[in-house]
Amino acid sequence: MGLLLLQTANAQKNLVTGAWFGNLLREDGKQIRFHFDLKTENQKTVMYIINAAEKIRVDKIRYSADSVWIDMPVFESYFRAKRISDQRWEGSWTSAGTAQWSVMPFVAETQATVSAPALVPAVTDLTGKWAVTLTRLNGTTRPAIGDWQQKGNVLRGTVLAPSGDYRYLTGYVSGDELQLSTFDGSHAFLFTAKINSANQISDGMFYSGATGKEPWVAERNENASLPDAAAVFMKEGEDRLRFRFRGLDKKWVSISDARFKNKVVIIQIMGSWCPNCMDETAFLSEYYRKNKQRGVEVIGLAYEYSTDFERSRSSLRKFKDRFQVQYPLLITGVTVSDTLRTEKTLPQLTPIKAFPTTIFIGKDGKVAKIKAGFKGPGAGAYHAELKKEFAATIDQLLKTPVK
Repeated sequence: MGLLLLQTANAQKNLVTGAWFGNLLREDGKQIRFHFDLKTENQKTVMYIINAAEKIRVDKIRYSADSVWIDMPVFESYFRAKRISDQRWEGSWTSAGTAQWSVMPFVAETQATVSAPALVPAVTDLTGKWAVTLTRLNGTTRPAIGDWQQKGNVLRGTVLAPSGDYRYLTGYVSGDELQLSTFDGSHAFLFTAKINSANQISDGMFYSGATGKEPWVAERNENASLPDAAAVFMKEGEDRLRFRFRGLDKKWVSISDARFKNKVVIIQIMGSWCPNCMDETAFLSEYYRKNKQRGVEVIGLAYEYSTDFERSRSSLRKFKDRFQVQYPLLITGVTVSDTLRTEKTLPQLTPIKAFPTTIFIGKDGKVAKIKAGFKGPGAGAYHAELKKEFAATIDQLLKTPVK
């Protein structure tokens, strides 16, 4: 088997470099398409998954004469495919879930072999903010904001929910139809809809993964806003957190340890399965490197898919390595799906509703602020505002003397 897993110098076995389309096939027949490039770097094949301005580098690629194995760099997911020809693969994408693994059929084709969709001029320009309403399976609704930029037929942007954004979405407008999609190794999303007018969108459908499906509609609204539905608070009578968990080195870390005394501490409630947590980790890792000398510390508290320490440790190591994380990532040992996750780990808080959630602790050790959700770089101006607010919060806490 070892021979099959090695890349070979044999020209007829090398993967065809260049632009490719990946298609994930849902049970209802819908396809979630994404773009990727295959390149050769230092005599090794690498893959770049492209979502608008984002390029996700994937370097764990193995292949033989008739098979391809691709392991995603951050999340617990992978592709396994047969090489039907040099320009077509067929196989599956497997990803971890809260209860079980999800498997979706997968087809990849070089873009040179795929006919471009026949697009017609768009009936209107969707650039701007839209108040979006999605309907759950049980009939209840949830609000979101569509923040999109359109140039000709090309449509890009994101959809924001109270807990964060749907990251980089890219697609097109053709006539009175729109389509937006993204794939990051964890989430596979597709939005479709009909454009009724310059100010109204109807008959929308949001497809998520193999089976997820929610109808949606939208109205143009430059003042669209979202409720703070994912808010978390300290319980009455509580003003400090108390916890002690093991890190990736298996050593115990407590919020009461000396390294955190008289410092501003950021607690990142996260999980290695969470794309918004990935965006926040990239942000916090850079922020910590630049600001730790000012008296700032960060602690990540991970709620994983499994209570298995070694599995969680393996997933979080990928996070740590990918973003060069220098602050401790602690494994709570409680799963994200556990309804008592907050009571078991941070009983001083009301229930955690969003991942990530960020807790700001002042130099006096007291919780000063809690922020649920994270708007990543795919959210454009919203992300810029978040960074500005974050920096202002830390600056103020650093200036506040310990009483």
